[in-house]
Amino acid sequence: MVIGVPREIKDSEYRVAMVPAGVEILTKAGHTVLLESGAGKGTGITDEEYAQAGARIVPDAQTVYAQADMVVKVKEPLPQEYPLMRPGQVLFTYFHFAADEGLTQAMIRSGAVCIAYETIQLDDGSLPLLIPMSEIAGRMAIQEGAKYLERPMEGRGILLSGVPGVRPAHVLVLGGGVAGTNAAKIAAGIGANVTVMDINTARLRVLEDILPKNVDTLMSNAYNIREELRRADLVIGAALRPGARAPILITRDMLSLMKPGAVIVDISIDQGGIAETSKPTTHSHPTYTVDSIIHYCVTNMPGAVPGTSTYALTNETTRWVLELANLGWREAARKHPPLQRGLNIVDGKVTYAAIAELFGLTYTPVEAVL
Repeated sequence: MVIGVPREIKDSEYRVAMVPAGVEILTKAGHTVLLESGAGKGTGITDEEYAQAGARIVPDAQTVYAQADMVVKVKEPLPQEYPLMRPGQVLFTYFHFAADEGLTQAMIRSGAVCIAYETIQLDDGSLPLLIPMSEIAGRMAIQEGAKYLERPMEGRGILLSGVPGVRPAHVLVLGGGVAGTNAAKIAAGIGANVTVMDINTARLRVLEDILPKNVDTLMSNAYNIREELRRADLVIGAALRPGARAPILITRDMLSLMKPGAVIVDISIDQGGIAETSKPTTHSHPTYTVDSIIHYCVTNMPGAVPGTSTYALTNETTRWVLELANLGWREAARKHPPLQRGLNIVDGKVTYAAIAELFGLTYTPVEAVL
């Protein structure tokens, strides 16, 4: 199979979908890897390193898409990439369709086979290709939130840790999954007072056991959220519904309960965000203010730390790329149920129920396309 790796073009996206180790694995298995020149530059990987691992370096994305049977990316295709796709071509990347109806319709029209990293799900319910980026985004959320709490950033001017004689900040984490747990861990380590909320009491029991004593757990419901927002200096949005839109947990009117200059870091923005007032932002323009509350809603947070995130991602994706290349997407999906769950759109048909339901589209069970 011919596998293509284009350069990422999303704003301030420095990750790359494959590292030289992955190229070597694929080429030794008899596959061809086409890499757009400069694709690894943001991560600090040169074309020469890729070539030494066996990649063919090509000059532009048009060549990658024209020749590749499967295109492997990090982030969703952007409108300028839509015309490059063709029916039957496999696209393997983070899609987050629930946050973008326009992208969903474009991929339906393309006729491509869209396999989403974020919905590849193991039998135990875990999301192996989402976990490493959720770990990074959760940890980053605290350092970004701390920065935007500073007064020059129009925040409250609060130090998360406090100092002797001055209380630490209060951090509210909405969602006790991978991202939320990592956010709570870093905030607690800094010395903040932390509350983690979730709808799953079994998960709250686990968090009570594994997190430090300056972390409280609390059942997530509208009443408790309102009470916690009154105290919060920093709110981390980390609620997830796999493949579906994130739940709206903070409505516009709830912002009036918060302290002026408080910060919301909405990690869930890739799936629509947990605040009614959340809208996607970029690393170039990461924040905006609504009702005196600073919103940080960058849709590709791990893209800012590619020296970590590229390797964490490709540690997980490479084995699946190899399976798809060795078997073809149909046979690979038949053999591996997690890959079946990754099939979101196939040949113009929506094969992921949550996306069809969200946008009022016809749902085709994945078995029908296999």
